[in-house]
Amino acid sequence: MANNESRLVYSTDSGRIKQAPTEQVIESDGTVRIRRETKGRKGKGVTTVSGLGLAAGDLKTLAKKLKQKCSTGGTVKDGLIEIQGDHRDTLKAELEKLGHNVKLAGG
Repeated sequence: MANNESRLVYSTDSGRIKQAPTEQVIESDGTVRIRRETKGRKGKGVTTVSGLGLAAGDLKTLAKKLKQKCSTGGTVKDGLIEIQGDHRDTLKAELEKLGHNVKLAGG
C-alpha cells in the first residue's frame, strides 16, 4: 500500500468523544407529595415520594435513608422514590424532620 492515492478506511486515532452526562435536577413546587400506589404492580402496594427537586445522587442518598427507616426495599425511578409497602406516616414524619413541606396525596 505504498500508493499515495489510497483512502483511509478505518482509524482508531480519533473517533466519537462522548460528552459527560450532566446531572438533572427535577424542578419542584416546594411540596413533597407522598402517595400509595398499586397500579401496574399486581396488587402490591408501594409508597411513592415525588416533588423533592434533588439531583440524582442526592435522591439516591435520601432514598437509602428512607428505606432504612422503613426497614424495607425500594428504588429511585425518574425522580420518584418508591418504597415497598404502605409507609406514608413514617415517611411523612421523617421528611418533616428534614425540613420538607410534606402533603399526603391520593387516598
